[in-house]
Amino acid sequence: MMSENVFLKSIEENFKKAASFLDLDEGLANKIMVNNSTYVVRFGVRLRGELHTFTGYRSVHSEHFEPVKGGIRFNEHVTLEEVEALASLMTYKCALMEIPFGGSKGGLIINPSDWNETELERITRRFTQELAKRDLINPSQNVPAPDVGTGEREMAWMADEYKRLNPTDLHAWACVTGKPAGKGGIAGRTEATGRGIQYGLQEFFRHKIDVEKTGLSGNLKGKRVIVQGLGNVGYHAALFLSTEDGALITHVLERGGAVVNENGIDIVSLHAHIMEHGTVKGFDGFVKSGSEMLESDADILIPAAMELVITKDNASNIKTPLIIEAANGPISAEGDAILCDRGIVVIPDLYANAGGVTVSYFEWIKNLTRIRFGRLQRRQSENHFDAIISGVEMMTGKTFPTDLRDRALTGATELDLVRSGLEDTMRQAYIDISAAWNANPDIPDLRTAAMKIAVQRVSSSYSSLGI
Repeated sequence: MMSENVFLKSIEENFKKAASFLDLDEGLANKIMVNNSTYVVRFGVRLRGELHTFTGYRSVHSEHFEPVKGGIRFNEHVTLEEVEALASLMTYKCALMEIPFGGSKGGLIINPSDWNETELERITRRFTQELAKRDLINPSQNVPAPDVGTGEREMAWMADEYKRLNPTDLHAWACVTGKPAGKGGIAGRTEATGRGIQYGLQEFFRHKIDVEKTGLSGNLKGKRVIVQGLGNVGYHAALFLSTEDGALITHVLERGGAVVNENGIDIVSLHAHIMEHGTVKGFDGFVKSGSEMLESDADILIPAAMELVITKDNASNIKTPLIIEAANGPISAEGDAILCDRGIVVIPDLYANAGGVTVSYFEWIKNLTRIRFGRLQRRQSENHFDAIISGVEMMTGKTFPTDLRDRALTGATELDLVRSGLEDTMRQAYIDISAAWNANPDIPDLRTAAMKIAVQRVSSSYSSLGI
């Protein structure tokens, strides 16, 4: 309970710091900061010959836009305070990325590994029924997504249960995002948050004035990276940075130890090892260690696990000049202040890990329109460029280079369009954040700049509603 209170207070402190740079009415500022509502449900499921009672939460932070958006996590340590903190973070994240959703979050107190797949499906469907009773899952009001302990499978169960309860709802499959591709999902959703981390770092290194504050130079090639947590987000971020940008993943921190290789870890092989053995133990470079590996010497630190891994207790020992928060709330407010005083640049979570909700937005749009991205224009685009290339060849009497012809004539797939939309969203959001940071010398860091933009947008939305 203590850590979750710290997490919520950290977000509120960040809000107050950002709000101090805005001319907000005190009442409006307080309205924006607090959660609108939190629903607590306790429901029974008869399993293994006895009745088991489960406790779940769904918190709505802000309805300045609807539907509200936010994941549902299945974890035995879920608390009300944690859910409310994550819901508020979703509001600011969506506002910053200019995604027309309010913020929400949900959780179920459960250890998924305690139950087999059939049992977990029954539990998930019962939870969905309880949420649906109060429109806390609804394509036009409240749209969950995967989070810790949930994935495509759980989202498919929830969507199917909602459809069963609402058989005439044309847009029923838009009630959740993060679904399997064959059940209304969208290409690129699984990789989205990790891909967003890559795009965020790429854009950071395009801003020389920001890069100079870290003491680094150049681009991502050769940069030494520490990744804490090789789950879905950490894995994809590490994979793309190492295989596409030439970064060296020198440290991977996981439960039970770490893997260290100063020449760069083979992320694909390490991930396969974890999938097979359930641990990093036994992989080449394994060392038995704990969170102290966060303090290793490198260029970039990516905390991609849980919240509050960097606090006042270890912030003074962090050596990397650049941190990008792939997880939600991995740095406490007190730890953040220490890092800021030391000149360490932090790319904040409300921007950095927004790739997931951005692509969820694309999936929701796809479900509402009931058409695959690219279906109408892909072949037209191919025919258009084929005509241009043929005309160039006719006028010049020369043959167009084969590799360039193939690239030009390959129309954009859904994955291409999703990645393009995600990259554009991440790049433009960072441009806005950097401009706000550098325009006012009193704004101490990227987090305050990002939060200022988000709060301003939420405030404007409320004001336009007459609130």
